[in-house]
Amino acid sequence: MRPFTDEFAALRGASLFRSLRTIEGPQQPRVSSGGLELRNFSSNDYLGLASSPEVKEALIRGVEKWGAGSGASRLVCGTQSPHCELEEVLASFKGTEAALTFSSGYAAATGTLSALLQREDVVILDKLCHASLIDGARLSGATLRVYPHNNMERLAHLLEWARETVKPDARIMVVTESIFSMDGDRADLPVIAALKDEHGALLMLDEAHAFGITGAGGRGLADETGVAPRVDIHMGTLSKAAGLHGGYVCGSCALIDLLINRARSFIYSTAPPPAIAAAAGYVVHHLLPGECGESRRAKLHSLLALFAKKMKMPNAPGAAIIPVIIGGEQAAVDCSARLLESGFLIPAIRYPTVPRGSARLRVTLTAAHEPEDVLALVEALDRAV
Repeated sequence: MRPFTDEFAALRGASLFRSLRTIEGPQQPRVSSGGLELRNFSSNDYLGLASSPEVKEALIRGVEKWGAGSGASRLVCGTQSPHCELEEVLASFKGTEAALTFSSGYAAATGTLSALLQREDVVILDKLCHASLIDGARLSGATLRVYPHNNMERLAHLLEWARETVKPDARIMVVTESIFSMDGDRADLPVIAALKDEHGALLMLDEAHAFGITGAGGRGLADETGVAPRVDIHMGTLSKAAGLHGGYVCGSCALIDLLINRARSFIYSTAPPPAIAAAAGYVVHHLLPGECGESRRAKLHSLLALFAKKMKMPNAPGAAIIPVIIGGEQAAVDCSARLLESGFLIPAIRYPTVPRGSARLRVTLTAAHEPEDVLALVEALDRAV
């Protein structure tokens, strides 16, 4: 039996070893870690809500009313009023019949795909889909095909192949992110929706990095591009722009009923704390579509425009994610270390999170940053990269 230390050595030799970094305080633009004060440009708290007074007060109200834990899985006795109310709010927000919440976005992805797809089905994914979507597709046992990132011609070819190959009653599902987690670019949703309609397929769309950021009131890229009614399965998280925790799936009543009965990550997990659900319902119903959400989105986009101008980018980023491609794994680690010495927290993103040879700094801006933070970031990147 090989010792664990051999695998550690192999990871270190390939510059792929990772370790945990403790943040000594809340998620904010400036954090303390290991005695260092750092400007944080690595968080997914895109609207700066995780430490906002509004969300903290909503969570405290939820704890005072509903306690700390849920006590059981949803199908036993863990379903409490805040869970149901959050799902009603999410369905209304996304314009669907129903919704179901999960303990995490990962659980939502793996549970949904493995519940809906079987061995005789086909699932077609964008090459840069999140690991949770890939894992869910593999768990389902369905035939898995991958098309090159945003290559609509290849997607059309795979859909034609699938329709000619599968049984008439088999499911064909296209899976993509709307805004991609490591590159910050967008899927061509109008073309994808047209192709899936043409070939009688389903579309599952992960809006994790668009939820709260794009579309009317932060409803996502499907809303912004006008294809929301043609998306069969809307998925996303409450752990990024919403500043809390958990994942969700929105769709038809039949879809949600099937997930309640088949999604193992839902059935066999203790329900999320009711206080989290109560706070999330408040965020989705009041903050994201209201003045708070609008002002924070406006500030975020102004900061992105400032960053683009100072970095001499041709266009402002369409998402809060800005990849700075380094290439080699060790080079990215070294660059991240130089930034850390300058007081900036931007970890290196390496294989297998991104393809080999495309290691990067994944810079993320939030509405909680200030213009002076962005200007300092530009100077630090210039020195470090």
